[in-house]
Amino acid sequence: MAIITLNKKEVKNIIGSLSDEKLEQEISMFGVPVENIKEEEIEVEIAPNRPDMLSCQGVYRALKSYFKNKISKYKVNKPEKNYVVKIDKSVKDVRPFTACAIVKNLKFSNEKIKEIIDIQEKLHTTLGRNRKKVAIGIYPLEKIKLPISYKAEAPDKIKFIPLEAGREMTGRQILSQHPTGRNYAHLLQDAKLFPVFRDAKNEVLSMPPIINSQLTGKITEQTKQVFIECSGFDFNVLQKTLNILVTTLADMGGEIYQMNLDYGKKIITPDLTTEKMKISIKDAEKLLGIKLSKQEVKKLLEKMGYSYNKEVVEIPAYRADILHPVDIYEDIAIAYGYDKFIPEIPEISTIAREEEIEIKKRKIAEILVGLGLLEISTYHLITKEDIKKTGIKRTTEVLNSKTDYNILRPNLLVNALKTFSENTDAKYPQKIFELGRVFEDGKEILEKEKLCIAISGETDFTEIKQTLDYLMRMLDKEYKIEETTNSAFIEGRCGKIIVNGKEIGFLGEISPQLIKNWELKMPAVALEISIDEI
Repeated sequence: MAIITLNKKEVKNIIGSLSDEKLEQEISMFGVPVENIKEEEIEVEIAPNRPDMLSCQGVYRALKSYFKNKISKYKVNKPEKNYVVKIDKSVKDVRPFTACAIVKNLKFSNEKIKEIIDIQEKLHTTLGRNRKKVAIGIYPLEKIKLPISYKAEAPDKIKFIPLEAGREMTGRQILSQHPTGRNYAHLLQDAKLFPVFRDAKNEVLSMPPIINSQLTGKITEQTKQVFIECSGFDFNVLQKTLNILVTTLADMGGEIYQMNLDYGKKIITPDLTTEKMKISIKDAEKLLGIKLSKQEVKKLLEKMGYSYNKEVVEIPAYRADILHPVDIYEDIAIAYGYDKFIPEIPEISTIAREEEIEIKKRKIAEILVGLGLLEISTYHLITKEDIKKTGIKRTTEVLNSKTDYNILRPNLLVNALKTFSENTDAKYPQKIFELGRVFEDGKEILEKEKLCIAISGETDFTEIKQTLDYLMRMLDKEYKIEETTNSAFIEGRCGKIIVNGKEIGFLGEISPQLIKNWELKMPAVALEISIDEI
């Protein structure tokens, strides 16, 4: 959750001159929790799923729509001469895409500069996944000569004075010696070439996703026009991020100008054209449990900033959170008013009981917690990068995924290794387990409940076998182990687990290749078994 500080006077101009108690109630019913109300300020909590509201301008825009039915419209000016960014093919393997814009006629104060830095960092954290997915650069256009080039260069050939540094550094030195460089060095550590933006005078603007140049990348109160770039791996996400930034600056009084992106073919950004999505009033009624007329749906959607006609909703270009009609139905519920929903007791009679599989899982969890293992719960979806690191060859991909998480996990081991890789600086030994569903690809997708136990530290095959011994003894199950080979494990230190003559899983010591791929600092062992079979 992000805390956004609003001007109390501005909020009252939108909502009305209400008491603090009434203001809190009205804002909360809009779906934005109020953290604190002061004499001149209101602090509200914004969920990560609404990045368009990660600035006070974004919140004001949403409130105006909700309370005044004022849908914000933005004028986008066509590119002027030299409003060009040339994208070199060399960035393909390191950070392949960028989306750019220019905003003019800005009046920056020290407070507004802080607001811009604040939304930039909040977008980095949320949509940008800590700059991995999206990195943002904002530059004073007065110090830049257009057109601009985006290319990848040898780190030692990139030389400039980074922000808040007193001397020139190479790309490699920035990663090891500059505080910001050290914080984000992991994003470029495996890259042979580093991405860099340069202007027509060959001056460095920035080395994304790390840092801007002190000369060309620092906004001041004298700045009247800015160049904005968003770089990353998903062009659609870059466009959404750019749309949020330019509309925020437009709400500050700026004028938006497009740029020509030369990828070999011309693409123009930003594009503030609304996205269209078809909805079903019947589905909305079924989901929300209320009756809605077409006129009511239109009125409710307009309160939330949409346009609506004949079951087609036009979604503002700055809304990055609308992935499915259900997201629109949620906004209909907010506009309708949660306080107006009347709870009903279903007219059915049932006798509930816990599922057999859940009883079994709970018992297993209690046993393993008793051994000092920590239970984890991870996503059912993983990324292509996770698959590559683990060496899995056959997978099931989700079509039209809106995120990088688009592969159904074929086992739990990949999530365990990912958990270790994200906690390399935590105390050792690390002992974890997960009870969850996996998806096996065949003629049809099979869903199975499995258990994975993984240990990282000064460990070996004996420790994971002892853990299995104790678990099976407590479950009153007999088993045996037969030697096998598995690319995830060290040869000769891997076995398949047999119960009642049937293979139910595997165990062993994780191979050095996987240790390297996941950048683990200590050896690891693991086992994975099918719960259905025990």
